[in-house]
Amino acid sequence: MAMVRGVLLDESLLFAEDAAGNVYFLPGAEALLRRLQYSKLHVGISYGEGLSSQKVAFLTRMAALHSSDCVLLNTSCVGDAFYRMLPSWGSAGESCFYVTSEKDEGLSLRLRTQGWKIVILSSQDGRADNNTEAVFIDRLEELYVTLCHFSKMAFHDKMIVTIGYVMKPSREEDFAKRGAFPMYPTPNGLMFVPLRFDLPLASQIEEVDVILHKATDEIISIDPGSFSDLSKGISYSRGMQELRRYMWNHPNCCVVDPLDNIYPLLDRLRIQQILIGLEDIYSETCCRIRAPHFLKVDSFHDLHLAERLLEAKLLFPNIVKPQVACGVADAHSMAIVFKGEDFKNLSVPLPAIIQEYIDHGSLLFKFYVLGDKIFHAVKKSMPNSRFLLSSSAKNGFKPITFDSLKSLPTDKDMQLNTNEQPLEVGLVTDAANWLRKTLNLTIFGFDVVVQEGSGDHVIVDVNYLPSFKEIPDDVAVPAFWDAIKSSYESRKVK
Repeated sequence: MAMVRGVLLDESLLFAEDAAGNVYFLPGAEALLRRLQYSKLHVGISYGEGLSSQKVAFLTRMAALHSSDCVLLNTSCVGDAFYRMLPSWGSAGESCFYVTSEKDEGLSLRLRTQGWKIVILSSQDGRADNNTEAVFIDRLEELYVTLCHFSKMAFHDKMIVTIGYVMKPSREEDFAKRGAFPMYPTPNGLMFVPLRFDLPLASQIEEVDVILHKATDEIISIDPGSFSDLSKGISYSRGMQELRRYMWNHPNCCVVDPLDNIYPLLDRLRIQQILIGLEDIYSETCCRIRAPHFLKVDSFHDLHLAERLLEAKLLFPNIVKPQVACGVADAHSMAIVFKGEDFKNLSVPLPAIIQEYIDHGSLLFKFYVLGDKIFHAVKKSMPNSRFLLSSSAKNGFKPITFDSLKSLPTDKDMQLNTNEQPLEVGLVTDAANWLRKTLNLTIFGFDVVVQEGSGDHVIVDVNYLPSFKEIPDDVAVPAFWDAIKSSYESRKVK
């Protein structure tokens, strides 16, 4: 058995043509081409004679768009274009797959003499056909696991770790475009394959060694009264429910990271309580790293709210956030309030966390923890309270409301100046290591601001499996792979 290096897809699997000659994608075909484009496999689209010039032109454009070859394969002979393509598609110990919807024994025989494997999209049951030496799949989406299966068989004497991942399509594509999810082994021996909720899950998981997930992408709702035990208060999509049951019934299944480990990051109150432990981190400088002052409220009409704010060391302005940190639509609906009256009719969902607003010169330091490696980047952030108060005055001194995922209040004239707010990298690195041990997470991120005047380093947000897109891909992606491999090895030992 040879390692899979290339995939040649017959155009009949991908496209159809209507009576007017318009060519369109078949269901699942466009997603397949996008995934394969970033898979590190050689990919091509083949077609036979007799197609209209319009369709051939369309195939050529689509192949170019998805970084694929476009090859004419005659039923009577394998064309010259195919032989010219061969040297770039594989070498000794590697094989290629031809995926089609039709049995063509002549063509299949010629391809097999070149070391190719034939995959046929058919309703016929079974992974292989002993007579034709072909592999049969029922749906196009099964191709991912099929390729993974044969690649892993080729490395039976070597350690290849297969990662099955679950996340929303836009996030997956963001990672894939940066080369993070190859289906050809990485230098440290990882292969990635998407897990599909519209296919039987157990048979897919049998082919993988690690489950990598962004479970928050699959949250439908969170019961606000369940923060004492979020595992019972979260409603997941049907597919994620099935995956959770599988993980529960198979405790030895390696997961990056276990659901119980990420639950604290869904609760802003729990995050704040954890961050209080930062006070124990010693600094040789005059700076300290800490959590922001905060207060949890169940109502904005509490008669004692003003007193409670003072007890919590909260002076105006404050930033108000839902207690639910992610996974639901309004988790990022926030407000900046400047006086007690601003809490009246505030639209931030309850329960909520009132947090001190820290003047930080519009500088936000984003830290990323990938296993034992720590990176950071600088981003423009919200301006100081003086500017925000001026903006509020222009709007009748109303609270400033915003969605933190879409648009933050900003000062367009403010220029980034990292010298104004020096960052004590060693201090934050110590905090990152402390958080990794405390949270027991493999991949997470957090945001730090440096308070003007005091120089306090304040962690204002923590999140699971961030995109780390501010870090160069040639640095971040290998660290991402190493983090997953290390997590697998340590959990395997345990």
